[in-house]
Amino acid sequence: MTFENLMFYVLIPLVAFLYSSVGHGGASGYLALMAVFSFPSDTMKQTALLLNLFVAGIAFYHYYKAGHFNKKLFIFFALGSVPAAFIGGLFSLDPWIYKKILGFLLFFAVARMLFVQENRNSKNNELPILMALCIGASIGFFSGLIGIGGGIILTPLILLFHWGNMKQAAAVSALFIWVNSASGLLGQLSSGVTLNINAFFMIGLALVGGLFGSYYGSQRWNPRRLEYFLALVLTSAGIKLILF
Repeated sequence: MTFENLMFYVLIPLVAFLYSSVGHGGASGYLALMAVFSFPSDTMKQTALLLNLFVAGIAFYHYYKAGHFNKKLFIFFALGSVPAAFIGGLFSLDPWIYKKILGFLLFFAVARMLFVQENRNSKNNELPILMALCIGASIGFFSGLIGIGGGIILTPLILLFHWGNMKQAAAVSALFIWVNSASGLLGQLSSGVTLNINAFFMIGLALVGGLFGSYYGSQRWNPRRLEYFLALVLTSAGIKLILF
């Protein structure tokens, strides 16, 4: 194993730890790492979605167990997103276009980490059902197309419109990511995409980080300082994808 490969496998559980601590599966982080380490673009989406299934599933379990899940807040987003994610997963973008879109998406993820603040208002606003269905469908299609779960988009919206607090947003996003990732992956597999054998080794590493991250995020603390490190990784990957 080369030093470059070793560094990649060391960073996988760290990314899973950081993302799962806020209820996310980490697809944008895995995609960023794969971009930095020059993975083939035709293997990136399905690998990221597969890792999402395990890490987001663990994150949801811990946040649900801690009593933060709001079923009503989740269901209308999911009704719109699941079929749209499957449809998005059927499409394959040109590698050049895919990398540019992913690069801008990573900057969105950085902005979400650094600038979105928790809603500390004890009273949440009512969720408009039609709006939730439209938001879910839009995020779902984009998620299946790019290979993410959509949590980095949904969480800021929940906080921005005061539909829930940070813990509720994390719980809802975790399950939202899981169903979108499953739907998007099914769409890709039905279109003839296959999984790389190395992805199953990466699952084990991501599970370790996801277990610890979701536990501490749901019950102990908010790892704000460590998010700055992840933001640096995402920024570096975004620059590489857009410029090269």
